[in-house]
Amino acid sequence: MPARSAEFSATFGLDRLKTPIGIALLVTDADGVLRALDWEDHEHRMRELLRLHYGTVVLNEADAPAQIRAALSDYFEGDLDRLKTIKWRVAGTPFQRKVWTALAQIPAGTTLSYGAMAARLDTPKAVRAVGHANGANPISVVVPCHRLIGADGSLVKYGGGLARKRWLLKHEGVAILAGPSIRHSGARAARARNDDV
Repeated sequence: MPARSAEFSATFGLDRLKTPIGIALLVTDADGVLRALDWEDHEHRMRELLRLHYGTVVLNEADAPAQIRAALSDYFEGDLDRLKTIKWRVAGTPFQRKVWTALAQIPAGTTLSYGAMAARLDTPKAVRAVGHANGANPISVVVPCHRLIGADGSLVKYGGGLARKRWLLKHEGVAILAGPSIRHSGARAARARNDDV
């Protein structure tokens, strides 16, 4: 990622939302668009990602728009489609933005392997690059990086911790095995096998 100029800076609002898996940090811009969502216990990581994407970032305590708060609350209460109503914007490299846009198109209740995502992006050999972009995603949950898994069904990494990834996937209806893997049922299982690259 190109280095940002020391003169480049951004000012965003910072709000907090209580969820079943911890306090979510909501970062929004002056237009009320979501720029970051991370967890209170990972605030340092979130601030570092913001710095990498925007240069110097000033976060002022400010309420996130009611629509964002309501959509997230509804999602955590079981209305999984509400995430689609949240407007978000990212910086990052063109490849990162391509990955993040593709992540937002993975339906709730389904998963995709890193290899399958690379293939979808017409870059089948870029599995590691997809993994790095996924790890640099500043908008957890809404840009659902938790829906990417290992080709063998393992949960692998998640910036907010594997316990949160496991909870989010279970919440969305993905069957989690006793170990660190998942099980797809029916058509979803066939699709998952076909997607593994």
